[in-house]
Amino acid sequence: MITLVQFPWSPFCIVQRRILEYSGAKHKILNIPSTDRSLVWRWTRQRYYQVPIIKDGYNVVFETDEDSQVIAKYLDVKFDLGLFPAQWSGVQTIMWRHIEHEIEECCFKLNDIYYQEFVPRSEWLMYLRHKERRFGRYCIDQWRNEQKALYEELERRLQPYEQMLGTRPFLLDQQARFVDFDLFGMLGNLLYSGHY
Repeated sequence: MITLVQFPWSPFCIVQRRILEYSGAKHKILNIPSTDRSLVWRWTRQRYYQVPIIKDGYNVVFETDEDSQVIAKYLDVKFDLGLFPAQWSGVQTIMWRHIEHEIEECCFKLNDIYYQEFVPRSEWLMYLRHKERRFGRYCIDQWRNEQKALYEELERRLQPYEQMLGTRPFLLDQQARFVDFDLFGMLGNLLYSGHY
């Protein structure tokens, strides 16, 4: 049975969780504290510390770089999901980079301003420290002050996807492809706090 190791609010974890649900395969979800990645470090033999990862028997699968999609491609092949058909290869790469950078940027900031509502209290300090080391001191306060502008910017960035979905059931054609799950994950992160 496949085990998905995740933080439940992570957009990239939501992507893989939704792909597993879509596959219909039996799987297990293992939520770990955002402040303790020792299990990930151990299972990947000290090669990786981020989430998500999946464990499938003796195989531990994780990303090799920022845009690799190793986990999704593994699940696609294993369950024959048709997420990465050849005719959409370059298009999906362009789209997922936009989704995972331009869309995710707004979504995570809008969600993170409510971190105290979904991150366990015992993890607040390390969560805030991680954010401030990466994005600058008082970044959460800054995002809170910019909330309306961030939301408006997200709406602007989502317009091409809305146009695509206005003519077909999925972003590219009549079947769900990887980019559909990717966008679902970013928006799932936005909606995680329950404020949008």
